[in-house]
Amino acid sequence: MVNFRNHQKIEQECGCEDRFIWPRIKASTIPSVDPPPVIDPIGNIIPTVNRYFYIATSNINLTNGATLAASLFWDDAGNPATEFKIFNPNGYVNLYINAVMQEGGIYTLTPTSLTLSPNNSTIYGGTPIIIESLGFSIK
Repeated sequence: MVNFRNHQKIEQECGCEDRFIWPRIKASTIPSVDPPPVIDPIGNIIPTVNRYFYIATSNINLTNGATLAASLFWDDAGNPATEFKIFNPNGYVNLYINAVMQEGGIYTLTPTSLTLSPNNSTIYGGTPIIIESLGFSIK
C-alpha cells in the first residue's frame, strides 16, 4: 500500500508534483538455486587437421574437368604428399581455390587425387589450391 503522506513529501522535495513517483520496493530474500550437476565426459573430442597445398604451374582448363594427383601437393611441414588423409566417417574435407572455399559438389577427393567437376572455367597458373582434411576422434 502506498503511503500517501510520504508520496506528497517526495513530490514537494523534488518539485515534481505533476509526476507519479513509485514508492521504493524492498527486495525480498531470493532463494538459492543449486548449481547444475557436473557431467563427467566419457572422453575428449580431438580434432586432427591435415592441409595440402598446390600452386597451379599453368592454366587448368575445367571444360572437361581435371584430376590433380596427390603427388603434386605438399603438406603443412613442406613435405611432398604421397596421399591425402581422408577421415571417414568422422571427418570432412574443404577445398579452397585462390583462398575461396568451394562448394562440396564440385570436387571429389580420394587418397590419391583431387578431381574437379567439369564446368566452363579456368584455374589460372599461380592460383593456390588448398585441401583441408579434418577428422575427429575420442580420447
